[in-house]
Order: sequence, then C-alpha cells, then structure tokens
Amino acid sequence: MAHIPMFTACTRRELQAISKLTTQQTVAAGKELTREGDGGSEFAIILEGSAVATRKGREIARLGPGDYYGEIALLDPGVRTATVTAETPMTLAVLTPAEFSQALDEVPALAHKIMRGLARRIHELSAEAPV
Repeated sequence: MAHIPMFTACTRRELQAISKLTTQQTVAAGKELTREGDGGSEFAIILEGSAVATRKGREIARLGPGDYYGEIALLDPGVRTATVTAETPMTLAVLTPAEFSQALDEVPALAHKIMRGLARRIHELSAEAPV
C-alpha cells in the first residue's frame, strides 16, 4: 500500500493500521463492481488490475492500481454516481462503512487525501451539470 498515492503521506504504523482493517478481494474481468444509481456499501482501493468508470453509459475514467472508488457512498448513504467494471482480473482492498470510519479516525492523513479526491469528483460532477 505504501506505493499507492493516497497513502504516500502515511507512516508505516498508519499503513499497518489501514491494512489490518481491509479485506482483500479478487474479481474477474468483466465483473461490475458498482452500478450507477444503486446504493453503495463499500470503499475499495485497487491494488492490481484495471477498471473503467462510466456515467450514463459514457466513460468518465480509467482506474488502476492506487485508484479507489466508493468513498462518496460511505460518507453519504445515497446512490452510486458511476458504474465501475473490471477490465482485467483485479485485487481490491475493501473497507466496509465501519472499517472506513475507523481508518479515518486512526489515520488522519487519510482523511485529507480522501477530501482531495472528493473535491475532484465534485468538480467533475459540476462540470457535467447543465447550467
């Protein structure tokens, strides 16, 4: 995890705390990881493999090691803002809402990184909204 941009500011102790909270999952290519409009219940960090994120059927991002998704749904129990589909076999580090909250409490540097990611996503959504 130390090579993932979101965690570069974390100490070794903080990285160990985060790792203990995550559950590693492997998924096959083609698996839909999230579906736009569905409720969200987990935050995932891509450790290996790649995925594509779409909104309203249009590609909005390609995701790879170090990227993550699901943080919005954990902070606000609304619906997923995009569909994320595995392009290749993937390994994910997954946090449930309770584990995510604990990780933010134990590793304050993670909260700052997540906030930057949320701000970027808000800007992306705002740019797509009709005026």
